[in-house]
Amino acid sequence: MPLATLRRLTLGGLLCLCASPLLAQTWPAADWVSQPAPASPALAELEAYAFAPRDDATRQGVRTDALLVIRDGVLVYERYATPTTAQTPHLTWSISKSLFTSVLGVAFGEGRFRLDDPVAKHYTAFSAHPSVKMGHLLNWASGLDWQEDYEYAPLKSSVVAMLYTRGRGDMAGFTASHGLDAVPGTRFRYSSGDSNVLSAALRQMLGEQAYRDYPWTALFEPLGITSAVWERDAAGTFVASSYAYLTARDLARVGLLMQRDGRWGDKQLLPAAWVAFNRTPFTNYQPNPEKPHDAVPGGQWWLNVALPDAAKPWPDAPESTFAALGHWGQALYVLPEENLVIVRFADDRDGSYQHNELLKRALAAFTGAQP
Repeated sequence: MPLATLRRLTLGGLLCLCASPLLAQTWPAADWVSQPAPASPALAELEAYAFAPRDDATRQGVRTDALLVIRDGVLVYERYATPTTAQTPHLTWSISKSLFTSVLGVAFGEGRFRLDDPVAKHYTAFSAHPSVKMGHLLNWASGLDWQEDYEYAPLKSSVVAMLYTRGRGDMAGFTASHGLDAVPGTRFRYSSGDSNVLSAALRQMLGEQAYRDYPWTALFEPLGITSAVWERDAAGTFVASSYAYLTARDLARVGLLMQRDGRWGDKQLLPAAWVAFNRTPFTNYQPNPEKPHDAVPGGQWWLNVALPDAAKPWPDAPESTFAALGHWGQALYVLPEENLVIVRFADDRDGSYQHNELLKRALAAFTGAQP
């Protein structure tokens, strides 16, 4: 959905969009309804990939800490590797970005901001960049001169500096201090800084007292999420880029919310048009020919869409598949056509894990799809 179309929709219009009668569907209350899938060769193949033996001394190979599958709102598979358990709030890394976007979606539905608002309207420390819009940040298209390199290139990494050294005291302020090296909205560049500026903007919109509790009152409590922990930086801003922790079962609730277009039970928690924006490819995205399996960026979610010059990133999954992804293999996959939500927590260090491989095997195990 184009940004201009989403901007024109009023809150009343968004509610009308979702006023059709509800179908009989399974929703978790305090816990999920559980109907474990029977053992099968396909399920064994999935487990052989996800839980293969790994040399933990060298951290080589796939390391899954948790794998959980929801189908039709029912828990059909769940397995953990020590020390992770069903009660462990796991660090989600950059899944936090997509989680925070859902928090922002509630604020959007309340009319607190528009996608074409200048960021500086809601975060005055960003006043040096008056042409950057809220929608640009959501598409990782701020135009800021930012380097998203991790532990393998720490000296030039903007994100390492933000999280661990000179920027850690005020992560949004550190991001705002960067100059532009592209016209906002014209170029995709993945940026944890963009996500943390969104967090600071929400803080200024809400005021200190409401902001402190807002992820819980706006999103977690309505979904029945009880395990969430979200770290704040020294300035008191939620680290939207990286530092949310949830159990696998609680993270799956967010996946089900997104699978069902923002509806939770009989309530439209997120505007359906907001979810549509999250699932719309960034218009000016150019695939990297050296990384053909990179997912396509939407509104701080990742998409499996085929573009004019590139095939689907995950060829064995439906094109409607989308995901929240994090460092070292964290993943929340949503497959609307199959009514599947898959949560994976992990500690992958060597780059051998492949999204498509797990999705292919999960589809075979839980839908009977042939690889």
